[in-house]
Amino acid sequence: MTKLYPILAAVLLAAAGCASTKQSRPPLTGDVIVDGKNYIASGPKKDRVLWEYRVGLAAMRRGDYEEAKRQFDDAILRIGGIYTTDADAKKARSFFHQEAKKTFIGEPYERVMAYYYRGILYWMDGERDNARACFRSAQFQDADTEGHEYAADYVLLDYLDGFATAKLGGDGSDEFNRAVKNARGGSQPPQYFKKANVLVFLDYGKGPRKYATGSHAEQLRFGEQPSVSRSVVLRVGAQEFPLVSYDDLQWQATTRGGRVMDHILANKAVFKDATGGAAIAAAATSVGLAHHRQGEAALIAGGVAIVAGILSATTTPEADTRSWDNLPRYLSFAGLDLPPGQHTLAVDFRDAGGRTVTTKNVSFTVPPDSTKDTVLFVSEHNT
Repeated sequence: MTKLYPILAAVLLAAAGCASTKQSRPPLTGDVIVDGKNYIASGPKKDRVLWEYRVGLAAMRRGDYEEAKRQFDDAILRIGGIYTTDADAKKARSFFHQEAKKTFIGEPYERVMAYYYRGILYWMDGERDNARACFRSAQFQDADTEGHEYAADYVLLDYLDGFATAKLGGDGSDEFNRAVKNARGGSQPPQYFKKANVLVFLDYGKGPRKYATGSHAEQLRFGEQPSVSRSVVLRVGAQEFPLVSYDDLQWQATTRGGRVMDHILANKAVFKDATGGAAIAAAATSVGLAHHRQGEAALIAGGVAIVAGILSATTTPEADTRSWDNLPRYLSFAGLDLPPGQHTLAVDFRDAGGRTVTTKNVSFTVPPDSTKDTVLFVSEHNT
C-alpha cells in the first residue's frame, strides 16, 4: 500500500503544476491599434507577437508606416529561436499544458507575412537589399514542413527577391524561374521590368480562419472565409493594368505537409484516450477485488484509477486557434514606369465576374531623376 503514495503524490504534484493564475486582459474597444497596444503593454506576454502582427498590418492600412515598422521589427526579433528558449513553449510541448499557453509566433504562413510586410516597408525606404533579405527570410519561414513537400513555394517572394536583385544590378533569373515554376492557375508573373519606378503591392480578400476538430479539439484546421474580390485592375489616366493574385494564403495554410505540431497534438489525444480507458478499467478492477474481499489489492487498483483519471483530466490536447485575423487572402504586385510629377492611381478590386467591388484611389508624386522607387501599398482593407 505504501508504494502507492509516491505515485499519487507525483501525479497530484504534476496536476497542481498545471493550474495557472489567469492574467487580467485589457478591455477591447474594437480599434485594432488601440486594443493591440493595450494588450502589448499589459496583456498576456504569450500574445504579444500576435498583437504586434495585427497592429503592424492595421497601421500599414492606415498609412502609419513608422508604427508598422516598430511592430514588425519587434515581432521578427521574437520569432527567431523562440521555440527552443521560451519556457511557455516548452510547457506546451508537454502533456499537461494547453497549446494556447505557449508564446504565439504563428503558423508558417503568419510568420511569412510578417517578413513580407517588413520587406515592403524596407523597399519604401529605398533599402532594396534589406527588402530582399526579408523576402528570403519569409521563404525560410515557409520551409519547415516535414519532407519539405510544399516548402518555400510562394510565387511573389521569389519574384520580389529576384526583382530586388535585378534592381541592385544582379541577375535574379534563378529566383524568377522558381517563381514561374511555383505559379498556379494562370498566375505566372511577367518578366522583370527594371525600368519600373512605381511599385504597387496589393492585398485583398480575407485570410484563413483557424478552428479545431477531433474528439479532443486536437486537430488544427483552416476554414475559408468568403472573399468577394478575386482580381485587381490598376488605372492611371487612360491606362489599365489587369492583375491576378500571385499567392493565396488559404492555399498556403491548407496544403502543407505533416507539421511537427500536428504530431504532438495527436500524441496528446492518444494519451488522453489511453489514460481515460485505464481509469475505467482500473476502477472496474477495484470494484471486483473489493467484492472478493481483497482489500489491499482493491485499494491499489482504486489508486491506479485515480492516477489514470487525473492524468486523463489534466492532459490538454486542444489545438491553438489564436490567429492573425486581419490578414488578407490574395497577394499581388505591379511595376509601372511613370513620368515625374503628381499622379492618381485608381485600384479596382473586382469579383469573379469582373465587376468592381470597391475602388481605392491613391495620390502620389514621382520625384524627378530619383534612383529610389516610389512604393505604394494598397489593400482592399485600407482605411
